Amino acid sequence: MRLIAASLATLVAASTLHAQSTALTPHQKLARSVYQQLVETNTVDSVGSVTKAARAMAARFRAAGFPAKDVQILIPPGKPTKGNLVVRYRGSAGSSASAPKPLLLLAHLDVVAAKRADWPRDPFVMREENGYFYGRGVADDKAMASIFVANLLTMKKEGVVPGRDIILALTADEEGGDANGVEWLVSAHKSLIDAAYAINEGGGGLLDGDRPVLNSIQAAEKVPVNFTLTTTNPGGHSSVPRPDNAIYELAIALTKLAQFQFPVALNEVTRPYFERSASVEPRPEMAAAMRAIAANPADSAAAATLSKDPRFASMLRTSCVATRLSGGHAYNALPQTATANVNCRVAPTSNADEVIATLTRVIGDTGVKISFTVPNTEKFGAAPSAIEPELLSAATALTKKMWGDIPVIPTMSTGATDGRFLRAAGIPTYGVSGIFSAPGETNAHGRDEKLRVKSYYEGLSFLDELVRSLSGSPRT
Repeated sequence: MRLIAASLATLVAASTLHAQSTALTPHQKLARSVYQQLVETNTVDSVGSVTKAARAMAARFRAAGFPAKDVQILIPPGKPTKGNLVVRYRGSAGSSASAPKPLLLLAHLDVVAAKRADWPRDPFVMREENGYFYGRGVADDKAMASIFVANLLTMKKEGVVPGRDIILALTADEEGGDANGVEWLVSAHKSLIDAAYAINEGGGGLLDGDRPVLNSIQAAEKVPVNFTLTTTNPGGHSSVPRPDNAIYELAIALTKLAQFQFPVALNEVTRPYFERSASVEPRPEMAAAMRAIAANPADSAAAATLSKDPRFASMLRTSCVATRLSGGHAYNALPQTATANVNCRVAPTSNADEVIATLTRVIGDTGVKISFTVPNTEKFGAAPSAIEPELLSAATALTKKMWGDIPVIPTMSTGATDGRFLRAAGIPTYGVSGIFSAPGETNAHGRDEKLRVKSYYEGLSFLDELVRSLSGSPRT
């Protein structure tokens, strides 16, 4: 009986998968194939190979008829697994000085680590279950990578010649490795990716249950920087405690940090974000606070109300939080050293030097020293990108066409993307995806990372029409 039941279950699953597959359009089938290939290629920054994934995508473009000179694998010296793919889809305008600058499509291929023992399923096998795709990277960022690939391949198959060049960059180490692809391309091969502006991850649609509430365009982001807090003393035998215990001193400093909140620091993106989000915020007290803080960033009562929601608290200001802790060397010895890592997400109106000065003041005379965890190479001073009128117009019209009369709102990512490197290099960058999800639903970086199947295919259609429109080759 068990064998029969198992066989029936397998047959039902196979039939369901076949029904799902046959219901897809050729464009959707291509996208799903690319998506699965990328998810099932291990590109974890520490143990995987982004180069392998980049080469697989390059093979698809060459097979589709893209000239070899326009499909380049670029590998930083000494980093054989950190390859980046840059594809140029040449438009009718050519490359003269009077031609419009290209449109850049950016997605990273690397993913964070996924411990197999923590997952009920292999994280590097993409599964479709209960209306979701599951697997490491299905949300961050292989959905957009596969969509860009499938859309350009489809345009090529249809014989579309865009009005301007389209550049696709699929890159390495956005998730924190030691060979960030965008940073390296900007410094070593900027001419290959130079563009009027870039479309990147970071934006997307918000769902309330299954109801679309708003679509967002990310035009700013906070910048990550890590600090090490260290305290030391001579230590000694644990049977003779001394008042300057390294662990206690560090604990006092961290307690002070936990009780501190950076001041509100709105910018040209977050201010309209709160102002416009108020119209779709279901909690009356939050909606009122949004309007109040947009009108007066010094409104402490409004800031206190918004700060009850961790998402809004982080949107309001720079944030710093302890993420790692270490101390002592033996059970029967006084600690000679205690350290903690503090991860800060710095508002675009500030910089690392201002933050370290603030932390030094907050921690005070505790005997704790503050230093950069790694040499500070982050790009600060990259101002929020004012949204290009043509992009805003096209995204707004397309949003209304697909989801009805919902607002398109500028937003700031509280996390970080590679857009910060492009902005610092003079290439305005916007997070636009048309991929909708409920707050926290995708669990990116976590166990059982997932993305709604419906949202994926809607994003495929949205980005296809958006890129065609912006590149001067709209569907007729």
